[in-house]
Amino acid sequence: MSLINRAAAVVTVALGAAAVAGYPVYVTPQVDEPRTADAIVVLGGSADDREQVGLDLAESGYAPRLIYSDPYGAASTLTEICADRSRPFSIECFVPDPNTTRGEAREIRDLAEGEGWSTVIVVTSKPHISRARYIFDKCWSGSGIFVSSTTDMSLPGWAWSYAYQTAGYVRASFEHC
Repeated sequence: MSLINRAAAVVTVALGAAAVAGYPVYVTPQVDEPRTADAIVVLGGSADDREQVGLDLAESGYAPRLIYSDPYGAASTLTEICADRSRPFSIECFVPDPNTTRGEAREIRDLAEGEGWSTVIVVTSKPHISRARYIFDKCWSGSGIFVSSTTDMSLPGWAWSYAYQTAGYVRASFEHC
């Protein structure tokens, strides 16, 4: 077997091992059933239906407050939602600092401490659930209920998500809240 074939075999085995190891973390993470909470928090990120999932949960009465993170500043999908005052629950939007999951967790920690919250529903994409849970647990002692938005990705999308979330985990492991 040539050196190139050996290297290809090693890379193939490593990628396969990473895919298998990441499957329960990114593809089938622990997702919670919604239950009553003090607030619903929709994390910023990919183009999926998380904004609508947050609205649906609030309209179903799971919490009196709906909070959207807009890490990219005035996302077009959020502009209209954040300005809506016609709903029977309050809607708030914020830009996290830093504009990462850690910044979102810090903002929610500060809101929770100021408002006396003990439980929040966190809505994010399925590949982000485990990392978001890890970061929120580092930042806040309250209870998080992690709910997934609909995740419909292509194989390259999943590959990118694996790499992106893994890099985020590595970064988060070195960061304090």
